[in-house]
Amino acid sequence: MVEVTFYAKPGCKGNARQVRVLQASGHDVIVRDLLSEPWTAERLLGFFGDRGVADWFNRSAVRVKGGEIVPESLSAGRAMALLLADPALIRRPLMEAAGERHAGWDPDRIAGWIGLGAAMSPGKESCAAGAGSRTRSD
Repeated sequence: MVEVTFYAKPGCKGNARQVRVLQASGHDVIVRDLLSEPWTAERLLGFFGDRGVADWFNRSAVRVKGGEIVPESLSAGRAMALLLADPALIRRPLMEAAGERHAGWDPDRIAGWIGLGAAMSPGKESCAAGAGSRTRSD
């Protein structure tokens, strides 16, 4: 089908399931480490499209869940500064394929964009508790 560059948090079981869904759907998936990628504001904004600032954030991140960061209260500039400083705050997965970029796991959107296997659509964006050993903020 298509080649998908998939930016994931290492050790995230949810991201691993999502990669398997894409592969089972016939896609070639190139997994990249979301936490060590050299992000810039311009590049990252390309994944968010017209989403509101609050939707740029991983709701499972410890700093968001704990209330230290309240995405709804942030300006775009402040939000981007936080995401660039701590990529674990970025909503994931980030995916790039067929000339488009998207953030988050939305099986219906992905099916319309690049196609998904019929019975293959885990709905969770977050990791299972304790997944992975590299955890900057979640």
